[in-house]
Amino acid sequence: MKEEGFKCSHCGRWVSSKTIGTKHRNHCPFCLWSKHVDLKEPGDRKSECNGEMEPIGLTFKKEGIDKYGETKQGELMLIHKCLKCKKISINRIAGDDDEKAILKIFEKSQEIPKEEKEKLKKEGIELILPEDKNKVLSQLYGNFSSSLEEEIK
Repeated sequence: MKEEGFKCSHCGRWVSSKTIGTKHRNHCPFCLWSKHVDLKEPGDRKSECNGEMEPIGLTFKKEGIDKYGETKQGELMLIHKCLKCKKISINRIAGDDDEKAILKIFEKSQEIPKEEKEKLKKEGIELILPEDKNKVLSQLYGNFSSSLEEEIK
C-alpha cells in the first residue's frame, strides 16, 4: 500500500498526509511552507494558482469574547503568503510541525514592514507581537519556565 502524502516543493522532503491536529494537511511540517491549492475553504483543492506559499508570521485564531468581555485566545495559526498571486491565508498548526521552525517564523515576522502589517490588519489578521512570545511558547510547550526558554534557543 502506497503512503499518501506529497513532496514539499520548497524543501523537497516527503510529507505524510496523516497528521496530528488538522484534517487537511496543507503545509510541510519541516519548513512550514505550503502550496496554494485551496480556493475558498480548506481541503477544496480548487485553486489553479499552485504557487508556493511562504510562512510569514503567526496569529491567534479568533475565538470570540468571554463572559468578562475579554477576547478569548484561540489556537496558534500560521500566516502564509502566496509568492505567485499574493493571496494571504491562515492555517492551523499541526501537532507534528517543527516547534523551532515555528519560533523562527515568529522571530522573522517581527521584521515585516509596516505596510505589510497594515495589509494583514485590513484582512482581519493580527500578527503576534513580541510581547506575546510567552503565549506562543505556552501553546507550543505548555507551562514552561524561563530556563526552558533558554534551552529552546
